[in-house]
Amino acid sequence: MVLGNLADGMTRGVENLGDRISGAFFEPVIRLGVTGLSRAGKTVFITSLVANLIDRGRMPQLIAASSGAIRAAYLQPQPDDTVPRFAYETHLAALGGPSPHWPESTRAVSQLRLSLRVQPSGLMGALSGPRTVHVDIVDYPGEWLLDLALLDKSFANWSAETLARARSRQSGAAFLALLDQADVTARHDEPRAQALAGAFGAYLQSARDAGAADLTPGRFLLPGELAGSPVLTFAPLPDPGRAPRGSLWREMERRFEAYKSRVVKPFFRDHFSRIDRQVVLVDVLGAIHKGPETLNETRQAMAEILGAFRPGRNAFLSSLFLGRRVEKILFAATKADHLHHSQHPRLTAIVEALVKEAKARADFAGANTGAMAIAALRATVEDRIEHQGRTLDVVRGKLADTGKEAALYPGDLPEDPAQLLSPARQGHTEWLQQDYRIMRFAPAAMQLKPGDGPPHIRLDKAAEFLLGDRLT
Repeated sequence: MVLGNLADGMTRGVENLGDRISGAFFEPVIRLGVTGLSRAGKTVFITSLVANLIDRGRMPQLIAASSGAIRAAYLQPQPDDTVPRFAYETHLAALGGPSPHWPESTRAVSQLRLSLRVQPSGLMGALSGPRTVHVDIVDYPGEWLLDLALLDKSFANWSAETLARARSRQSGAAFLALLDQADVTARHDEPRAQALAGAFGAYLQSARDAGAADLTPGRFLLPGELAGSPVLTFAPLPDPGRAPRGSLWREMERRFEAYKSRVVKPFFRDHFSRIDRQVVLVDVLGAIHKGPETLNETRQAMAEILGAFRPGRNAFLSSLFLGRRVEKILFAATKADHLHHSQHPRLTAIVEALVKEAKARADFAGANTGAMAIAALRATVEDRIEHQGRTLDVVRGKLADTGKEAALYPGDLPEDPAQLLSPARQGHTEWLQQDYRIMRFAPAAMQLKPGDGPPHIRLDKAAEFLLGDRLT
Protein backbone atom coordinates (compact mmCIF):
# COMPACT_ATOMS: atom_id res chain seq x y z
CA MET A 1 0.00 0.00 0.00
CA VAL A 2 2.86 2.37 0.78
CA LEU A 3 4.42 1.67 -2.62
CA GLY A 4 1.04 2.21 -4.27
CA ASN A 5 0.60 5.57 -2.56
CA LEU A 6 4.12 6.58 -3.54
CA ALA A 7 3.45 5.63 -7.16
CA ASP A 8 0.20 7.62 -7.11
CA GLY A 9 2.10 10.60 -5.73
CA MET A 10 4.88 10.41 -8.31
CA THR A 11 2.36 10.15 -11.15
CA ARG A 12 0.33 13.03 -9.84
CA GLY A 13 3.46 15.10 -9.29
CA VAL A 14 4.52 14.61 -12.92
CA GLU A 15 1.01 15.54 -14.11
CA ASN A 16 0.96 18.64 -11.92
CA LEU A 17 4.36 19.73 -13.17
CA GLY A 18 3.19 19.25 -16.72
CA ASP A 19 0.07 21.31 -16.05
CA ARG A 20 2.13 24.16 -14.60
CA ILE A 21 4.62 24.19 -17.47
CA SER A 22 1.79 24.13 -20.00
CA GLY A 23 0.03 26.97 -18.19
CA ALA A 24 3.15 29.09 -17.94
CA PHE A 25 4.17 28.83 -21.60
CA PHE A 26 0.93 28.21 -23.48
CA GLU A 27 -2.64 28.67 -22.22
CA PRO A 28 -3.17 28.80 -18.44
CA VAL A 29 -5.76 26.46 -16.95
CA ILE A 30 -7.67 27.15 -13.72
CA ARG A 31 -9.44 24.11 -12.30
CA LEU A 32 -12.36 25.40 -10.25
CA GLY A 33 -14.08 22.88 -7.98
CA VAL A 34 -17.72 23.49 -7.06
CA THR A 35 -19.21 21.49 -4.22
CA GLY A 36 -21.62 21.72 -1.34
CA LEU A 37 -24.03 19.59 0.56
CA SER A 38 -27.37 18.54 -0.92
CA ARG A 39 -29.66 21.34 -2.14
CA ALA A 40 -27.03 24.03 -1.69
CA GLY A 41 -27.43 25.14 -5.32
CA LYS A 42 -24.34 23.80 -7.12
CA THR A 43 -26.04 23.32 -10.48
CA VAL A 44 -27.58 26.79 -10.46
CA PHE A 45 -24.29 28.35 -9.34
CA ILE A 46 -22.33 26.86 -12.23
CA THR A 47 -25.02 27.64 -14.80
CA SER A 48 -25.36 31.27 -13.72
CA LEU A 49 -21.59 31.76 -13.35
CA VAL A 50 -20.93 30.55 -16.90
CA ALA A 51 -23.82 32.57 -18.35
CA ASN A 52 -22.60 35.71 -16.56
CA LEU A 53 -19.01 35.20 -17.73
CA ILE A 54 -20.22 34.85 -21.32
CA ASP A 55 -22.50 37.93 -21.04
CA ARG A 56 -20.80 40.11 -18.46
CA GLY A 57 -23.21 43.06 -18.12
CA ARG A 58 -24.03 42.15 -14.51
CA MET A 59 -20.45 41.51 -13.36
CA PRO A 60 -19.08 44.93 -12.28
CA GLN A 61 -17.18 43.55 -9.26
CA LEU A 62 -15.20 41.18 -11.49
CA ILE A 63 -12.47 43.65 -12.38
CA ALA A 64 -11.41 41.85 -15.56
CA ALA A 65 -15.01 42.16 -16.79
CA SER A 66 -15.68 45.77 -15.79
CA SER A 67 -12.29 46.93 -17.15
CA GLY A 68 -12.82 45.21 -20.47
CA ALA A 69 -9.83 42.89 -20.00
CA ILE A 70 -12.05 39.91 -20.86
CA ARG A 71 -12.54 40.30 -24.60
CA ALA A 72 -14.58 37.15 -25.17
CA ALA A 73 -15.79 33.99 -23.44
CA TYR A 74 -16.84 30.75 -25.09
CA LEU A 75 -17.37 27.08 -24.29
CA GLN A 76 -14.97 24.44 -25.56
CA PRO A 77 -14.80 20.64 -25.38
CA GLN A 78 -13.61 19.58 -21.96
CA PRO A 79 -10.14 18.01 -21.63
CA ASP A 80 -11.22 14.86 -19.72
CA ASP A 81 -12.93 12.50 -22.15
CA THR A 82 -14.02 10.07 -19.44
CA VAL A 83 -15.89 12.66 -17.29
CA PRO A 84 -19.51 13.58 -18.14
CA ARG A 85 -20.01 17.10 -19.47
CA PHE A 86 -21.94 19.49 -17.25
CA ALA A 87 -25.28 19.97 -19.03
CA TYR A 88 -25.03 23.75 -19.17
CA GLU A 89 -27.43 24.34 -22.05
CA THR A 90 -30.10 22.08 -20.54
CA HIS A 91 -29.85 23.76 -17.14
CA LEU A 92 -29.90 27.26 -18.64
CA ALA A 93 -33.02 26.37 -20.63
CA ALA A 94 -34.71 25.18 -17.43
CA LEU A 95 -33.95 28.48 -15.67
CA GLY A 96 -34.66 30.82 -18.57
CA GLY A 97 -37.43 29.08 -20.48
CA PRO A 98 -41.11 30.10 -20.74
CA SER A 99 -41.88 28.03 -17.59
CA PRO A 100 -38.78 28.54 -15.41
CA HIS A 101 -37.96 25.72 -13.01
CA TRP A 102 -34.99 24.57 -10.97
CA PRO A 103 -32.78 22.06 -12.82
CA GLU A 104 -31.90 18.58 -11.60
CA SER A 105 -29.30 18.56 -8.83
CA THR A 106 -25.76 17.18 -8.90
CA ARG A 107 -25.59 13.37 -8.72
CA ALA A 108 -22.07 12.66 -10.01
CA VAL A 109 -18.88 14.35 -11.16
CA SER A 110 -19.23 16.51 -14.26
CA GLN A 111 -17.04 19.08 -15.98
CA LEU A 112 -17.23 22.09 -18.27
CA ARG A 113 -14.50 24.15 -19.94
CA LEU A 114 -15.05 27.89 -20.37
CA SER A 115 -12.32 29.72 -22.24
CA LEU A 116 -11.73 33.44 -21.71
CA ARG A 117 -9.87 35.65 -24.13
CA VAL A 118 -8.07 38.08 -21.83
CA GLN A 119 -5.92 41.15 -22.48
CA PRO A 120 -3.24 41.21 -19.70
CA SER A 121 -2.49 44.56 -18.09
CA GLY A 122 0.88 46.32 -18.01
CA LEU A 123 3.66 46.68 -20.53
CA MET A 124 4.16 42.94 -21.04
CA GLY A 125 0.45 42.55 -21.71
CA ALA A 126 0.54 45.31 -24.31
CA LEU A 127 3.48 43.63 -26.05
CA SER A 128 2.13 40.10 -25.90
CA GLY A 129 -1.50 40.78 -26.82
CA PRO A 130 -4.55 38.81 -25.64
CA ARG A 131 -4.14 35.31 -24.25
CA THR A 132 -6.57 32.48 -23.59
CA VAL A 133 -7.29 31.36 -20.03
CA HIS A 134 -9.22 28.12 -19.64
CA VAL A 135 -11.51 27.68 -16.62
CA ASP A 136 -12.26 23.99 -16.10
CA ILE A 137 -15.24 23.79 -13.75
CA VAL A 138 -15.52 20.50 -11.86
CA ASP A 139 -18.90 19.83 -10.25
CA TYR A 140 -19.03 17.12 -7.59
CA PRO A 141 -21.31 16.23 -4.65
CA GLY A 142 -20.24 17.49 -1.25
CA GLU A 143 -21.32 14.18 0.25
CA TRP A 144 -18.40 12.55 -1.55
CA LEU A 145 -15.98 15.07 -0.12
CA LEU A 146 -16.94 14.06 3.43
CA ASP A 147 -15.70 10.55 2.64
CA LEU A 148 -12.12 11.77 2.99
CA ALA A 149 -12.45 11.33 6.75
CA LEU A 150 -12.98 7.59 6.21
CA LEU A 151 -9.38 7.18 5.06
CA ASP A 152 -8.22 7.81 8.63
CA LYS A 153 -10.73 5.45 10.24
CA SER A 154 -10.97 1.73 10.81
CA PHE A 155 -14.25 -0.08 10.33
CA ALA A 156 -14.60 -0.37 14.12
CA ASN A 157 -14.06 3.36 14.70
CA TRP A 158 -16.38 4.41 11.89
CA SER A 159 -19.04 1.98 13.10
CA ALA A 160 -18.91 3.28 16.67
CA GLU A 161 -19.25 6.92 15.58
CA THR A 162 -21.99 6.20 13.04
CA LEU A 163 -24.06 4.07 15.41
CA ALA A 164 -23.81 6.72 18.12
CA ARG A 165 -25.26 9.31 15.73
CA ALA A 166 -27.98 6.91 14.56
CA ARG A 167 -29.09 6.31 18.15
CA SER A 168 -29.52 10.06 18.65
CA ARG A 169 -31.86 10.38 15.64
CA GLN A 170 -35.41 9.18 15.24
CA SER A 171 -34.66 8.27 11.63
CA GLY A 172 -32.23 5.59 12.81
CA ALA A 173 -34.84 3.52 14.66
CA ALA A 174 -35.69 1.04 11.87
CA PHE A 175 -32.07 0.32 11.02
CA LEU A 176 -31.09 -0.12 14.66
CA ALA A 177 -34.04 -2.47 15.25
CA LEU A 178 -32.87 -4.68 12.38
CA LEU A 179 -29.29 -4.52 13.62
CA ASP A 180 -30.36 -5.71 17.07
CA GLN A 181 -31.53 -8.96 15.46
CA ALA A 182 -28.18 -9.66 13.78
CA ASP A 183 -25.34 -11.77 15.20
CA VAL A 184 -22.26 -10.03 13.84
CA THR A 185 -20.04 -13.04 14.71
CA ALA A 186 -22.24 -15.52 12.83
CA ARG A 187 -21.26 -16.71 9.38
CA HIS A 188 -21.81 -14.12 6.66
CA ASP A 189 -25.19 -14.38 4.96
CA GLU A 190 -25.65 -12.24 1.84
CA PRO A 191 -29.43 -11.63 2.20
CA ARG A 192 -28.79 -10.46 5.77
CA ALA A 193 -25.98 -8.17 4.57
CA GLN A 194 -28.19 -6.71 1.84
CA ALA A 195 -31.03 -6.11 4.29
CA LEU A 196 -28.73 -4.30 6.71
CA ALA A 197 -27.15 -2.22 3.94
CA GLY A 198 -30.58 -1.32 2.56
CA ALA A 199 -31.87 -0.26 5.98
CA PHE A 200 -28.69 1.72 6.62
CA GLY A 201 -29.00 3.51 3.26
CA ALA A 202 -32.66 4.32 3.97
CA TYR A 203 -31.62 5.77 7.33
CA LEU A 204 -28.99 7.99 5.68
CA GLN A 205 -31.52 9.27 3.14
CA SER A 206 -34.06 9.99 5.87
CA ALA A 207 -31.46 11.72 8.04
CA ARG A 208 -30.39 13.91 5.12
CA ASP A 209 -34.00 14.87 4.41
CA ALA A 210 -34.30 15.90 8.06
CA GLY A 211 -31.27 18.18 7.72
CA ALA A 212 -28.37 15.99 8.89
CA ALA A 213 -25.04 16.80 7.26
CA ASP A 214 -22.46 14.35 8.69
CA LEU A 215 -23.51 11.35 6.59
CA THR A 216 -20.98 8.84 5.31
CA PRO A 217 -20.40 6.96 3.09
CA GLY A 218 -21.44 9.56 0.55
CA ARG A 219 -22.04 7.05 -2.23
CA PHE A 220 -24.87 5.50 -0.23
CA LEU A 221 -26.73 8.77 -0.90
CA LEU A 222 -25.65 9.05 -4.55
CA PRO A 223 -24.69 5.51 -5.63
CA GLY A 224 -24.83 5.96 -9.41
CA GLU A 225 -23.49 2.94 -11.27
CA LEU A 226 -22.36 1.33 -8.00
CA ALA A 227 -25.92 0.71 -6.76
CA GLY A 228 -26.29 -2.88 -5.58
CA SER A 229 -22.57 -3.69 -5.78
CA PRO A 230 -20.77 -5.37 -2.86
CA VAL A 231 -18.71 -2.19 -2.33
CA LEU A 232 -21.97 -0.49 -1.28
CA THR A 233 -23.38 -3.49 0.59
CA PHE A 234 -22.13 -2.92 4.12
CA ALA A 235 -23.31 -1.20 7.29
CA PRO A 236 -21.89 -0.18 10.66
CA LEU A 237 -21.85 -2.98 13.22
CA PRO A 238 -21.25 -3.09 16.99
CA ASP A 239 -17.68 -4.21 17.69
CA PRO A 240 -17.65 -7.81 18.98
CA GLY A 241 -14.00 -7.58 20.04
CA ARG A 242 -13.02 -10.69 18.11
CA ALA A 243 -14.84 -12.12 15.11
CA PRO A 244 -14.03 -15.35 13.24
CA ARG A 245 -13.13 -15.48 9.58
CA GLY A 246 -16.14 -15.66 7.32
CA SER A 247 -18.33 -13.82 9.85
CA LEU A 248 -20.67 -10.94 9.07
CA TRP A 249 -18.30 -8.55 10.87
CA ARG A 250 -15.27 -9.63 8.86
CA GLU A 251 -17.09 -9.35 5.53
CA MET A 252 -18.50 -5.93 6.34
CA GLU A 253 -15.04 -4.81 7.43
CA ARG A 254 -13.57 -6.06 4.13
CA ARG A 255 -16.18 -4.20 2.09
CA PHE A 256 -15.62 -1.00 4.08
CA GLU A 257 -11.91 -1.18 3.24
CA ALA A 258 -12.77 -1.92 -0.41
CA TYR A 259 -14.98 1.18 -0.46
CA LYS A 260 -12.07 3.31 0.71
CA SER A 261 -9.58 1.86 -1.78
CA ARG A 262 -11.81 1.48 -4.83
CA VAL A 263 -14.23 4.38 -4.49
CA VAL A 264 -12.84 7.08 -2.19
CA LYS A 265 -9.18 7.03 -3.25
CA PRO A 266 -9.84 7.08 -7.03
CA PHE A 267 -12.16 10.07 -6.64
CA PHE A 268 -9.55 12.07 -4.75
CA ARG A 269 -6.76 10.94 -7.05
CA ASP A 270 -8.54 11.61 -10.35
CA HIS A 271 -10.55 14.74 -9.53
CA PHE A 272 -10.05 16.35 -6.16
CA SER A 273 -6.25 16.46 -6.14
CA ARG A 274 -6.15 18.50 -9.37
CA ILE A 275 -8.27 21.43 -8.15
CA ASP A 276 -6.70 24.92 -7.93
CA ARG A 277 -9.63 26.96 -6.61
CA GLN A 278 -12.67 25.75 -4.71
CA VAL A 279 -16.11 27.11 -3.83
CA VAL A 280 -18.14 25.36 -1.12
CA LEU A 281 -21.83 26.27 -1.20
CA VAL A 282 -23.72 26.13 2.10
CA ASP A 283 -27.47 26.48 2.62
CA VAL A 284 -27.07 28.32 5.93
CA LEU A 285 -30.61 29.70 5.87
CA GLY A 286 -32.06 26.23 5.38
CA ALA A 287 -30.00 24.93 8.30
CA ILE A 288 -31.15 27.79 10.54
CA HIS A 289 -34.75 27.18 9.53
CA LYS A 290 -34.54 23.50 10.54
CA GLY A 291 -33.13 24.34 13.97
CA PRO A 292 -30.00 24.28 16.17
CA GLU A 293 -29.28 20.59 15.60
CA THR A 294 -29.11 21.02 11.83
CA LEU A 295 -26.98 24.16 12.13
CA ASN A 296 -24.59 22.27 14.38
CA GLU A 297 -24.38 19.41 11.88
CA THR A 298 -23.61 21.96 9.17
CA ARG A 299 -20.89 23.46 11.36
CA GLN A 300 -19.30 20.03 11.84
CA ALA A 301 -19.59 19.16 8.15
CA MET A 302 -17.84 22.38 7.17
CA ALA A 303 -14.91 21.42 9.39
CA GLU A 304 -14.74 18.02 7.69
CA ILE A 305 -14.89 19.66 4.26
CA LEU A 306 -12.19 22.19 5.11
CA GLY A 307 -10.05 19.40 6.53
CA ALA A 308 -10.16 17.74 3.13
CA PHE A 309 -8.08 20.61 1.73
CA ARG A 310 -5.31 20.16 4.28
CA PRO A 311 -2.38 18.27 2.74
CA GLY A 312 -0.61 16.03 5.21
CA ARG A 313 -3.74 14.71 6.86
CA ASN A 314 -2.57 11.22 5.90
CA ALA A 315 0.09 9.66 3.70
CA PHE A 316 -2.30 9.07 0.82
CA LEU A 317 -3.49 12.68 0.69
CA SER A 318 0.06 13.99 1.04
CA SER A 319 1.08 12.00 -2.03
CA LEU A 320 -1.84 13.40 -4.03
CA PHE A 321 -0.98 17.01 -3.25
CA LEU A 322 2.70 16.55 -4.15
CA GLY A 323 3.71 19.82 -5.83
CA ARG A 324 0.20 21.29 -5.86
CA ARG A 325 -2.19 22.90 -3.40
CA VAL A 326 -5.61 24.50 -3.39
CA GLU A 327 -4.91 28.23 -3.54
CA LYS A 328 -8.29 29.70 -2.65
CA ILE A 329 -11.43 28.38 -0.98
CA LEU A 330 -14.68 30.33 -0.87
CA PHE A 331 -17.48 29.36 1.51
CA ALA A 332 -20.65 30.92 0.10
CA ALA A 333 -23.98 31.06 1.92
CA THR A 334 -26.52 30.59 -0.86
CA LYS A 335 -30.11 31.85 -1.26
CA ALA A 336 -29.32 35.37 -0.07
CA ASP A 337 -32.32 36.46 -2.16
CA HIS A 338 -34.53 34.92 0.56
CA LEU A 339 -33.52 37.87 2.76
CA HIS A 340 -33.88 41.62 2.38
CA HIS A 341 -30.49 43.17 1.61
CA SER A 342 -30.51 44.83 5.04
CA GLN A 343 -29.91 41.38 6.56
CA HIS A 344 -27.18 40.24 4.17
CA PRO A 345 -24.33 41.48 6.43
CA ARG A 346 -25.73 39.34 9.24
CA LEU A 347 -25.88 36.26 7.01
CA THR A 348 -22.30 36.93 5.90
CA ALA A 349 -21.22 37.24 9.55
CA ILE A 350 -22.80 33.86 10.34
CA VAL A 351 -21.01 32.04 7.50
CA GLU A 352 -17.76 33.81 8.43
CA ALA A 353 -18.16 32.54 12.00
CA LEU A 354 -18.85 29.03 10.72
CA VAL A 355 -15.71 29.15 8.57
CA LYS A 356 -13.65 30.47 11.48
CA GLU A 357 -14.75 27.55 13.65
CA ALA A 358 -14.17 25.10 10.81
CA LYS A 359 -10.63 26.41 10.28
CA ALA A 360 -9.90 26.06 13.99
CA ARG A 361 -11.31 22.52 14.20
CA ALA A 362 -9.52 21.41 11.05
CA ASP A 363 -6.22 22.97 12.12
CA PHE A 364 -6.04 24.31 8.59
CA ALA A 365 -3.44 26.55 6.99
CA GLY A 366 -2.09 27.25 3.53
CA ALA A 367 -4.97 28.51 1.41
CA ASN A 368 -6.66 31.87 1.18
CA THR A 369 -10.20 31.37 2.47
CA GLY A 370 -13.17 33.70 2.16
CA ALA A 371 -16.85 33.80 3.06
CA MET A 372 -19.81 35.71 1.65
CA ALA A 373 -23.57 35.58 1.11
CA ILE A 374 -24.70 35.14 -2.50
CA ALA A 375 -27.60 34.19 -4.72
CA ALA A 376 -26.43 32.69 -7.99
CA LEU A 377 -29.87 33.35 -9.46
CA ARG A 378 -32.10 35.98 -7.92
CA ALA A 379 -35.66 34.64 -7.64
CA THR A 380 -37.24 37.44 -5.57
CA VAL A 381 -37.72 41.20 -5.40
CA GLU A 382 -37.63 43.31 -2.25
CA ASP A 383 -40.62 45.04 -0.73
CA ARG A 384 -41.94 46.59 2.49
CA ILE A 385 -45.26 45.73 4.10
CA GLU A 386 -47.23 46.86 7.13
CA HIS A 387 -48.02 44.05 9.56
CA GLN A 388 -49.58 44.47 13.01
CA GLY A 389 -48.36 48.03 13.25
CA ARG A 390 -44.82 47.20 12.09
CA THR A 391 -43.05 47.94 8.82
CA LEU A 392 -41.32 44.77 7.66
CA ASP A 393 -38.62 44.36 5.01
CA VAL A 394 -39.72 41.36 2.95
CA VAL A 395 -38.94 39.59 -0.31
CA ARG A 396 -41.57 38.57 -2.85
CA GLY A 397 -41.54 35.72 -5.31
CA LYS A 398 -43.45 32.82 -6.82
CA LEU A 399 -43.65 29.73 -4.62
CA ALA A 400 -42.14 26.65 -6.22
CA ASP A 401 -44.83 24.30 -4.90
CA THR A 402 -47.99 26.28 -5.70
CA GLY A 403 -46.96 28.92 -8.22
CA LYS A 404 -48.63 31.60 -6.12
CA GLU A 405 -47.02 34.94 -5.33
CA ALA A 406 -45.98 35.29 -1.68
CA ALA A 407 -44.12 37.68 0.58
CA LEU A 408 -41.57 36.29 3.03
CA TYR A 409 -40.35 37.81 6.26
CA PRO A 410 -38.07 35.08 7.65
CA GLY A 411 -37.33 36.79 10.96
CA ASP A 412 -34.38 38.98 11.92
CA LEU A 413 -31.04 37.23 11.99
CA PRO A 414 -29.02 38.20 15.09
CA GLU A 415 -26.20 40.70 14.76
CA ASP A 416 -23.99 38.41 16.86
CA PRO A 417 -23.60 34.95 15.22
CA ALA A 418 -22.91 33.47 18.68
CA GLN A 419 -26.63 33.79 19.40
CA LEU A 420 -27.13 31.01 16.87
CA LEU A 421 -23.89 29.05 17.15
CA SER A 422 -23.91 28.74 20.93
CA PRO A 423 -27.33 27.01 21.15
CA ALA A 424 -26.26 24.82 18.22
CA ARG A 425 -23.08 23.70 20.01
CA GLN A 426 -24.98 23.16 23.27
CA GLY A 427 -27.42 20.74 21.68
CA HIS A 428 -30.62 22.80 21.91
CA THR A 429 -33.51 21.38 19.91
CA GLU A 430 -35.16 24.70 19.04
CA TRP A 431 -34.42 28.40 18.95
CA LEU A 432 -35.34 30.25 22.12
CA GLN A 433 -35.56 33.82 20.83
CA GLN A 434 -36.84 33.60 17.27
CA ASP A 435 -38.67 31.42 14.78
CA TYR A 436 -36.83 31.52 11.47
CA ARG A 437 -38.90 30.69 8.42
CA ILE A 438 -38.05 30.02 4.81
CA MET A 439 -40.00 29.41 1.61
CA ARG A 440 -38.97 27.69 -1.59
CA PHE A 441 -39.27 30.14 -4.46
CA ALA A 442 -39.35 29.24 -8.14
CA PRO A 443 -37.01 31.01 -10.55
CA ALA A 444 -38.52 34.20 -11.93
CA ALA A 445 -39.09 34.74 -15.64
CA MET A 446 -36.05 36.46 -17.14
CA GLN A 447 -36.17 39.30 -19.66
CA LEU A 448 -32.51 39.99 -20.30
CA LYS A 449 -31.02 42.92 -22.13
CA PRO A 450 -28.32 42.15 -24.71
CA GLY A 451 -25.04 41.51 -22.90
CA ASP A 452 -26.66 40.73 -19.54
CA GLY A 453 -26.47 37.40 -17.77
CA PRO A 454 -29.06 36.11 -15.29
CA PRO A 455 -29.75 38.34 -12.23
CA HIS A 456 -27.77 37.43 -9.12
CA ILE A 457 -26.45 38.70 -5.81
CA ARG A 458 -22.65 39.02 -5.46
CA LEU A 459 -21.83 36.34 -8.01
CA ASP A 460 -19.40 38.86 -9.54
CA LYS A 461 -17.72 39.34 -6.15
CA ALA A 462 -17.39 35.56 -5.77
CA ALA A 463 -15.88 35.31 -9.26
CA GLU A 464 -13.37 38.07 -8.44
CA PHE A 465 -12.24 36.21 -5.31
CA LEU A 466 -11.93 32.87 -7.10
CA LEU A 467 -10.56 33.91 -10.51
CA GLY A 468 -9.73 37.63 -10.53
CA ASP A 469 -6.00 37.40 -9.87
CA ARG A 470 -5.54 35.02 -12.82
CA LEU A 471 -7.37 37.26 -15.31
CA THR A 472 -5.18 40.37 -15.09
